[in-house]
Parts: sequence; C-alpha cells; structure tokens
Amino acid sequence: MEGYAGNILRVDLSKGKVSSEPINRKWIEMFVGGKGLAARYLFEELKPGIDPLSPENLLIFMTGPILAVDPQPAGFSKGVVVTKSPATNTFVDSYFGGSLHAQIKLAGFDGVIIHGKANKLSYLLVEDGGATIEQVENLRGKGVIETTEFLQKETGIKDLKVGAIGPAGENLVKFACISFECHHQAGRGGVGAVMGSKNLKAVTARGTGKIEVHDPEGLHEFVREITKNEIMGPAHETVRTVGTPMYVDMCNEVGILPTRNFQNGVFELAENINWDAIKEKIFVKKTACYRCAMVCRNITTIRRGPFKGLTIEGPEYETLALTGSNCGIGDLEAIVRFNYLCDDLGLDTISAGNVTAFAMECFEKGLISREDTGGLDLRFGLVESYLEVPKLIAFRKGIGRILAEGVRYASEKINKGSEHFALHVKGLELPGYDPRGSVAMALAYATSDRGGCHMRAWPVGYEAFGKLDPFTPEGKAQLVVNDQNFSSIKFSLIGCDFYSIGYPTMARLYYLVTGIEVSEEKLKLIGERIWNLVRAFNVREGFTRKDDTIPPRITRDPLISGPAKGHVVSMEDFTKMLDEYYDLRGWSKIGIPTRKKMEELGLAEIADKIKVNN
Repeated sequence: MEGYAGNILRVDLSKGKVSSEPINRKWIEMFVGGKGLAARYLFEELKPGIDPLSPENLLIFMTGPILAVDPQPAGFSKGVVVTKSPATNTFVDSYFGGSLHAQIKLAGFDGVIIHGKANKLSYLLVEDGGATIEQVENLRGKGVIETTEFLQKETGIKDLKVGAIGPAGENLVKFACISFECHHQAGRGGVGAVMGSKNLKAVTARGTGKIEVHDPEGLHEFVREITKNEIMGPAHETVRTVGTPMYVDMCNEVGILPTRNFQNGVFELAENINWDAIKEKIFVKKTACYRCAMVCRNITTIRRGPFKGLTIEGPEYETLALTGSNCGIGDLEAIVRFNYLCDDLGLDTISAGNVTAFAMECFEKGLISREDTGGLDLRFGLVESYLEVPKLIAFRKGIGRILAEGVRYASEKINKGSEHFALHVKGLELPGYDPRGSVAMALAYATSDRGGCHMRAWPVGYEAFGKLDPFTPEGKAQLVVNDQNFSSIKFSLIGCDFYSIGYPTMARLYYLVTGIEVSEEKLKLIGERIWNLVRAFNVREGFTRKDDTIPPRITRDPLISGPAKGHVVSMEDFTKMLDEYYDLRGWSKIGIPTRKKMEELGLAEIADKIKVNN
C-alpha cells in the first residue's frame, strides 16, 4: 500500500498478547487516516456508555499517510492519540509532535490499538514487524524525563523514541497528558489518564522500514516547490522565526488574552511574557518535529535565578496565556518552571493553568481558605504558591484532589456560585482566546467535538485578527462549519495546524504519496463525513444540544478593559448562531445528525447504530 504501512498493531494488555492485522482498506477510502480512521475504529469497537478509565476503553495511536515518506513534506510530522475522554466522556483526539509515531509507522504499523489493563506497570516496545510488553514497576511514580532516560538506557536501542506518562497519568488526573520525547505533549482530554488506567507507563518504538510512495519523482519536485514557495515564504516567516508566542501581543492588543481566570482580556504584564521577553531572556535555538522544514519550536533555558539551567521546548502561546496571564503571572521564568513541572509530571498546561486560575479566584473571593489550600496563599500573581499547584494536582494531595478532576468537578464540589466562573465546555477547560472579543469562538467552543477547543475552528483569525466584525453573529455559523470540516480532513492526513495549507495542496500530496486521486470537493466531503461520524459517537454517548453551551461568565460578565471592553456573548446571539449551525449541518434542532445527512455522507450504517430516524 503506497503511503501506508498496511497494518494495525493490536495490544491486549490484560492477556499480555500482541498481534497484527491488515488495515481496513474500505475505511481508508472513507476516512483516510489519523483522526478519521481512528474515529472509525473507536466507533466500531467501543461499547456505548463505558467508563473511560475502565479496561474496556481503547487507546489508539494513529499515523497519517503523508508521514515517514521520502522526502517528508513539512507540516505532516504529527501523530494522534484517540480515545473516550475521562474529562468529558466525549470522543477525544490529541495530537503530538516528535518522532515516536514515525518510528511506529516505519516499524510496519499505521496504528496501534491498545485494549485492556496490564496486571503490573508496563511499557510497550514496538519494533520492526512486532512488539513486546515489558514490566517496569520500578518506574511507578517517576516523572517523564527519568522514565524516558531509563527506557532508552534499559533497552539499549539507539534512537529509541518514547511516549510516557508521569505521576499524573498514574493517578488518573482527568487532564493528564502523554509526553513524547519529554517535550511534545498529547495534552487535551486526559489521554494520559486513560494510559495510566491501563497500567501502561510508556509506548516506545524504533523502526527501520520504508514507506513506498506512488510517484517519488513527482513528490520530490512538489515538496521542493511548496517548501520554497510556502514553508520558506513570507506567509510562514513569523511561524518559523517566532512561533506561537507571537499571539501574546496579538491577543492582548485586541483584548482577548485570558487574564485572571478570564475576568479580563488585557494583561498589564504582557510584555514580560511575550516573544520579545523570551528572545531576550531565555531563547536558545529553534528545533522541529520529525524531519520538518518548518522548524517552529523554541528551545529555551533559564539563565539566572533559582531555576537556572532548566531547559524546555516552549513555552507555547497556550501555556503563556493559561499558566501566565490567566493566573496573573508576569514572571517568565516562573512560567517556564510551571511548564517544566507539567511536562515532567504529565499535565496538560491549558487545563492546569485554567484550574489553577479558578482556584485563585475562589481563594480571593473567600470560597476556599488557607485550610483548604494546605496553607497556600493562592492569590493571583503569587509565584511561590502557584508553583506548588502542579505537584498537588499530579499526586492528588490537598486542594489538588479536587483540581485533579478538572474545573467542572471542582466548581460542583466547591459550589457557592463558583460554577459561574468555571471556564469549560463539556468539561474541557477553555484555551487562550476569550470569545467576548470574537463571538464566533463561542460557537466554535460550544460545538467542538472534544469540548472547549480552539483547534477545530479558529474564527478568531477572521474576526479579532481579521476583517470581520468580532461582535456580530451574522455569517459566523458558516465560518465555523467550514473550519471544522477542513480541520477534520487536515487532521486525518495529520497536517500540522501551523501550516497554512489549502485543499489543493493536500489533494496533490495525497495523490503523489498514495496514488489515490481526490478533488477539492472530495476532500471537503470526507472532512464533513468525519465530523458527522464523531458527532454520532458523541450522540451515542448521550450528547445533544443541551451540552453545546458556553460558560456563564462569557454570557454575563462584560470584559472590563481593552478593545472588547463591555462586551459579552449574548444568549440571543449565541442561540441564533447555534440554530443556524445545526441547519447548515443538516442536523435536528437538538443537534442530532439526520438520517438524510448521514446517508448523503455514506454513513447509513452509523445512523442505524445511533438509531437516527428523523
């Protein structure tokens, strides 16, 4: 199979057995790879209503067809982890960089589907044509960095790539992540907790195979062309030279930078944590994911103070926003330390920053006390207390026992009106773009398949950063639909979100690699099909319109300064957008795909399984 390894690796941890099977070619035609293909396996094999932290849940590592080919097109160097989320009970797909996924594919597998639960803490070693399950009880409680170094030394395999969980995953923190090569995270939705629930400490891989492509000469020529004209062109210059930290200033200037638990969209200390500060104080060099010419990631090192010598990849914008301004922290070195702790302990920085800020607001409002926090003065901006929170969460100690469940649970536990400022959708904490300054982002968050997420649709680029009015609902539903369909096919090819690619380029690359001809319209159809498949999964789990909501703070508390001062997302505007969105999607008024729409997309079988009759 050109572009594909052709096999799926099955791992039954309960029985301690591994096996291989041919990839489902019919599903490739319909869902391509990555998100779409993994979603189809998950829908088919996962029983409805299971506990995400039970052995019955599946943990799927999936690659894309344009990965690990020669030459490697820039922007297609990522992998995805798919499962049922313990944070939201929805479908979740979480993407990661590094090289582990490429090694899995070069070892002969397009994906790894993990079942069951190991009797003792174990790791998976994937090598050419097979895999073994090994016990590592000695690594219990160890951080990601120590785990990675141990496994690389223990196996003696040169260039072994490692995806590991830290104590947070072992302790089933609902927003635990998986860290790949220490610095690349599959962060959102608690995929690390699912891995921990299976007693699986790490997945490791080394492959020496080769992926055949349909037109090697044509691929070389086209990759040279797009690298010169697109990747190395002016459109991606800031991506290459700065990376995501550029959004600190951009968001602050338009008033949508989350500040002190989304109480405001302007942070008075933004210049202390922006790109200029990073470049001056901690930047070392640029680096990249697997064979990617984009080279967009930043290696940084703290050069002075109590954390001198600490090195990470990052911090990225979401970390700067959620663990920085959102916590009232204007100390760049402290943010790097927080980032390092999250990476090593295995925590998603977006959710960790969000729940920390929530706890800070509860503390300042007198809803929790020093007795609740174990003596911590948990006010906004206090670095010493702030840096204790990741450890408390990862080991479920003190206030960390509540925060480890996520902001939705924490607000229900604390109560006292705190649900008003619990910033989440479906249990997934909001990222770094305040929708009160970009109204379509409210719809994007509400309808995202995995909860509060900016990676499914990013209308802020057209509104706050573009030419569209960011405060009016007209035409915004179509914007969100288009972005969601596009992201679905892009994440099935597993294109990086930082590559501003279009349908024609994706279609051309897919053909040159696989020999499968697809038009722009066909790719759009596949994207829409995948989005509806995942919606069907969530509907089967009980999700409807009642869950497509936004937090009360966004609809009731006006921003207090900046260009978006005085704005909220009114329920009238939100309802108008949601109604229009369902209509454009061909869904019922309560958000369920109609049989007509499902049949149009070739999903009649899926419609039968969720009992769609309308």
